[in-house]
Amino acid sequence: MLKMHVFLVGMAGAGKTSLGRRLAANLNMRFVDTDQRVSEIMGMSVIDIFKTFGEAFFRNAEAGVLMELIGQPPCIVSTGGGLPTVKENVLLMQNHGIIIHIDRPLDQILSDIKLDRRPTLAGGTHENVIDQYNERIGYYKACADYRLDNSHGFAVGLQTLTNMVEKL
Repeated sequence: MLKMHVFLVGMAGAGKTSLGRRLAANLNMRFVDTDQRVSEIMGMSVIDIFKTFGEAFFRNAEAGVLMELIGQPPCIVSTGGGLPTVKENVLLMQNHGIIIHIDRPLDQILSDIKLDRRPTLAGGTHENVIDQYNERIGYYKACADYRLDNSHGFAVGLQTLTNMVEKL
């Protein structure tokens, strides 16, 4: 059993949720997706929250989810792609767990990302994804304790992540 939370950060489409959900199941731990949790709390889809209240509101709600998790037993947490762009969120994660950057090449993300499911890219294009990647990659690298190369498929990524977490 882990002694601290494991926070997965990275671009939309990098594999945070898929890998995190399976890792948590394999380790018999709780899994939390911060986007999904904000959506549950608000009773609205993430896209509707962005449209209705804006990105700043959503980022504050994400911080609330992180604060909620702090007092709970350690779990695997998939963070929204923009969560690490807020300094306070990074400090919360650094002080209460370890941060793993799920890094997947941009060309792989572009090949299978579902633009209509990404709130900050609603109505977006591949150019929007490229711009967002370039804006955020530095945040992911700066805050992460570890980096997972997720360019070799789900099975390899999961095994690598499992090995990484089991050593903690």
